[in-house]
Amino acid sequence: MSEETKRTVKMTLDRKFGVSEKRDERHPREERERRDRETRDGETRGFRKEGRDDRDGDRRSFRDRPRGLREDGSRREEGDRPFSRERRPRRDSGRFGGFGGKGRFDRDGKRPFRSFNPEEHSPIFRKRPEQKEEVNADETLDEAVLEARAANIEKSEEPAFNPPWFKRLLALTTEKGREREGRFLGEGVHVVEELVHKHREIVIAIYVVEGFENEELIEAINDAEIALHVLTAEQMKQLSSTMTPQGIIAHCNIANTKPVYDSSRSVLTLVDAVQDPGNLGTLFRTSLGFNSNGMILGRGTVSPFNPKVVRGSSGTFLRVPFEFDVDLIDHINFLRSKGYTIIATDLHAKQNLKQIASHKLRKMAFLVGNEGAGTNPHLIELADETVKIPMSSELESLNVSVAHGILSYEAAQIQEELK
Repeated sequence: MSEETKRTVKMTLDRKFGVSEKRDERHPREERERRDRETRDGETRGFRKEGRDDRDGDRRSFRDRPRGLREDGSRREEGDRPFSRERRPRRDSGRFGGFGGKGRFDRDGKRPFRSFNPEEHSPIFRKRPEQKEEVNADETLDEAVLEARAANIEKSEEPAFNPPWFKRLLALTTEKGREREGRFLGEGVHVVEELVHKHREIVIAIYVVEGFENEELIEAINDAEIALHVLTAEQMKQLSSTMTPQGIIAHCNIANTKPVYDSSRSVLTLVDAVQDPGNLGTLFRTSLGFNSNGMILGRGTVSPFNPKVVRGSSGTFLRVPFEFDVDLIDHINFLRSKGYTIIATDLHAKQNLKQIASHKLRKMAFLVGNEGAGTNPHLIELADETVKIPMSSELESLNVSVAHGILSYEAAQIQEELK
């Protein structure tokens, strides 16, 4: 080997492997940062900057040792093993411990078999909480349901439902029973309060459920000297027309006050075949609120003593003078003879109520009709005036109780101005 070749080999051995001789000159800042990093890494692993082991002082860091060279600097021959560490068992990092037996290792370094359990690792789905159906305490039962209930109890052999007095009460939950007996039931705290304070003369008896708690109302019933009886919860449920009974029912005679037709000023309502008890109850309350002089209920209109009407009016329907089951054609002619102006609502009318001559509005009677079909066209032809309720063209018609409320308000204003 020539001298030049030996110098080249020696320079190669003295040079750090993978480090450029000109790096310090070209990039001194980067070189300093690199050396600082190697110093920190070496000290972390127990090595000094020079590559010496802190423990024995004669071994260089495996990071600083050139590849393919022995520790003394000579080249490693074929067959020599390079620096190696003790092989550690591979730790599987599978989420569920590995599939097909590739689980985590035990203390002996052996890989235990662990099969995947789909039930154990199956996804968890949150269930939507069950929503209980809310029961409206004021929701009432249909007439057909009440009739079927009464028929079933009539055939029942239960001792609690067999007494004659209870069957007579049960008959009042149906329209036929009310017409036959001439009596009706008023249910609920507000209804009973109204009947006891305002219509004591028609109240026969009061029935309360066991454990009923309303000392003030009980005291008022006793002061009015009205008979008070206690029912079981099941008996009260069978008599009630609501989903959630309030625990008190009044047994009353059917009675009503007829309107006075000879007064100089009057506002009446003619009701044509309104079949929704809730609407009729609202008509009564509106009439009372705007000082109406009465209501005339034509044939085909629901009975004012229907439990839903009584409840919808909060028992105040008896404060409004009325007649029911009336032939409206005959009654319109009768009212006209008494000086009343018959006024019907019509979508095609060209005037509103305030545009009618004032002398015609001293005594007036409104015509309101069925929820679906509206007022009978023949009755509208018999009317003296037709009026419209100003509203958006986007809406075809109003609910009968809403229309009645608007007309009653305007009529009350007109009557006030006429004074």
